[in-house]
Amino acid sequence: MLLHLSDLHFGTEKPECLIAIEKFCQEHQPELIVVSGDLTQRAKFIQFYNCRQFLDSLKIPYIVVPGNHDISLYNLWNRFFSPFARYQFFFGELEPTLQTEHFFIVGVNSIRRRYHTRGYISLEQIQRTNETLKHAPDDKLKLVVLHQPFYTSPDDPHGIKDCPVLGRMALENWSRSGLFGVLHGHLHKTAVYNLTQIYDLKIDHPVYDIHAGTATSYRLHKGLPNSFNTISNDGLIQHFWFDERTKSFVLHN
Repeated sequence: MLLHLSDLHFGTEKPECLIAIEKFCQEHQPELIVVSGDLTQRAKFIQFYNCRQFLDSLKIPYIVVPGNHDISLYNLWNRFFSPFARYQFFFGELEPTLQTEHFFIVGVNSIRRRYHTRGYISLEQIQRTNETLKHAPDDKLKLVVLHQPFYTSPDDPHGIKDCPVLGRMALENWSRSGLFGVLHGHLHKTAVYNLTQIYDLKIDHPVYDIHAGTATSYRLHKGLPNSFNTISNDGLIQHFWFDERTKSFVLHN
């Protein structure tokens, strides 16, 4: 099982959600954890430190990518000259890969100073990620993780302004290399879309756009609860929502 967390926003975290995630990991022992950005609220040193301490405490292999909140908003010097310095001090690579028994994960950094909310994927990133996917073992679920989604529903007020530049080009390339799905956060709500149908991709298998809500922050979307996703070894995607009564994450049907 893969545990997909997003938008932890340390600095606005809820202790009861952190405890519930720890309990979930102890009971279910995920094979790995994927965090799709926004580890912090304001890219402060202490927020990165606390996030790293929490993830390490789970004692499960994990892979993270930055979100738009993980570069400084108000410190203009840091924002323009060393936007990822604090992130990299604690988490190293901006575009890591992780391979486990059943999963192959490729991280992509979609965060840019000029595209703070929307994000951007370069031609170089598209090609490099495509080559990595091509050479990944075919017996593993191939997933790409980045912060912004590739699709939002027509009634979503965020709309295309929160989908990264060159996202569709990236998708058309990666989908031909055995991609199973793309893991996102950013919008603080759960959703799964079949991108093969939506974008009429010329392939014979579905590619899923998998959105996670905020796992731990009190910055919730329109009253939705804290949540996270799981993906089973055979590709079953499930959502778990935080139950205030039991202080635990429970399966949401």
